[in-house]
Amino acid sequence: MVAAGSRAPRLCFPRAFLFAAGSENMARKALKLASWTSMALAASGIYLYSNKYLDPNDFGAVRVGRAVATTAVISYDYLTSLKSVPYGSEEYLQLRSKLVEATRIPWLMVPYLHLQSLKHRAKSFSPFHLSAPFCLSLPLIKAMVHLRSARRLCELCCANRGTFIKVGQHLGALDYLLPEEYTSTLKVLHSQAPQSSMQEVRQVIREDLGKEIHDLFQSFDDTPLGTASLAQVHKAVLHDGRTVAVKVQHPKVRAQSSKDILLMEVLVLAVKQLFPEFEFMWLVDEAKKNLPLELDFLKEGRNAEKVSQMLKHFDFLKVPRIHWDLSTERVLLMEFVDGGQVNDRDYMERNKIDVNEISRYLGKIYSEMIFVNGFVHCDPHPGNVLVRKHRGTGKAEIVLLDHGLYQVLTEEFRLNYCHLWQSLIWTDMERVKEYSQRLGAGDLYPLFACMLTARSWDSVNRGISQAPITATEDLEIRNNAANYLPQISQLLNHVPRQMLLILKTNDLLRGIEAALGTRASASSFLNMSRCCVRALAEHKKKNTGSFFRRTQISFSEAFSLWQINLHELILCVKGLKLADRVLALLCWLFPAVL
Repeated sequence: MVAAGSRAPRLCFPRAFLFAAGSENMARKALKLASWTSMALAASGIYLYSNKYLDPNDFGAVRVGRAVATTAVISYDYLTSLKSVPYGSEEYLQLRSKLVEATRIPWLMVPYLHLQSLKHRAKSFSPFHLSAPFCLSLPLIKAMVHLRSARRLCELCCANRGTFIKVGQHLGALDYLLPEEYTSTLKVLHSQAPQSSMQEVRQVIREDLGKEIHDLFQSFDDTPLGTASLAQVHKAVLHDGRTVAVKVQHPKVRAQSSKDILLMEVLVLAVKQLFPEFEFMWLVDEAKKNLPLELDFLKEGRNAEKVSQMLKHFDFLKVPRIHWDLSTERVLLMEFVDGGQVNDRDYMERNKIDVNEISRYLGKIYSEMIFVNGFVHCDPHPGNVLVRKHRGTGKAEIVLLDHGLYQVLTEEFRLNYCHLWQSLIWTDMERVKEYSQRLGAGDLYPLFACMLTARSWDSVNRGISQAPITATEDLEIRNNAANYLPQISQLLNHVPRQMLLILKTNDLLRGIEAALGTRASASSFLNMSRCCVRALAEHKKKNTGSFFRRTQISFSEAFSLWQINLHELILCVKGLKLADRVLALLCWLFPAVL
């Protein structure tokens, strides 16, 4: 009993007892949590092991972690490898000896050897703490850091797939805008895209078309004809006997694309904090704008029909017909057209196709798209451009595939671009400056002109149509892409967004010309000039109501085209040997005798 008015005694437990009880309780909770976690991990492991179609790479945490880690390693490599070390210091001598040991080349020979030879010899040499004090080896140091970083970026793209491969392919196409180490390394992404399993292909076709493959096709090849970052193409035969190409979207790309672009945006902003002079937000903006369009195969089909109608006057162009009754946003059925890739010289030699003729055809197609119509196919890598001989006529034909990525040019941009190319071709440097600045180049207009033409500033001043490009000049341009990378990234961030895909298209076309050995030809510039004259004349005629003025414009257009034809004839005559010239003159003077 407790006396009235007195307080009940508090129950007091020893602290050790309380601590032990609390510890036991925490241990019990920890054990319970560990048990549930173990069961969850075990169940996940069993599920992943049993489900061979589920790839751990598809988990967001894995993709984000890999991207963040790769970006961090590349950034650290640049920060530490390119720091300054005093020339002649003890650290300088140690680093120099490491470089000589790694390359097995006497130090004084380093600046005289070709960069590719040095990279080949030093590919196992990848120190993080490598500085750039060497007045002779600075280009080599930069090249090695670029090469290591490009390989890491390529591995990231291959692992994360989808959007990452698409962006990597875009970077790999910028031959004359990015360091060679990046473009040559990332080019492999065109041929190393992931392949969906047949179960996934069946699932997409079933979900979109509502039927099984055997109900829709008489036969369907399990091995795809080609695999790209967003889809793959299979050859099939319909029940009525028609052979078709079936483009099937990778099932996970659509769901992952928006998250991947957001991740890239965050990483680019983070890198900008470390390297303020590098501005690559233009790359994210382009992916954000274009990827949803490329994922809609119905839009791709409409693009194909539009360009086919637009260029129907070119009898050497073939665009496969679309089968709309069996096409959806993720499945595109089109006419099957075979041929060899446009950069395959051996195929052309076997089939007696003239490489110069193909190069001219390609120039005409793209000049018409860019300058006259302002509707441009922006993915002309060799896998998307085939060549063949028409079975009926025996004439060479270009087959244009993959119409997902098109750039629509505004009239203002198209006309300024026409004026700029006219000024470049006819070496009017005042107008080159004027129209470059109208297109956003500002004070960097000389660099902009070099980027557009892939020629040196000296060649631009002398006239790009006057002298063919040499191997030395080409190497100089590629090396300058590395030296002026901050200025190039700044320029790409300020020009109209329409220009970005045009630059990519230009570089892809130059790559094809280089593979065919036709880049030295001036005929491509003359074809461009013809299209510019026509486009500018058409614009003037459309904006005048006077019949007399329209007639005057038409005569001026005809005279300009005649001047271009005469210039082309003079270049042809200059290219002939003396004996050929004399023979041509005799044939003209005495046609009856000869």
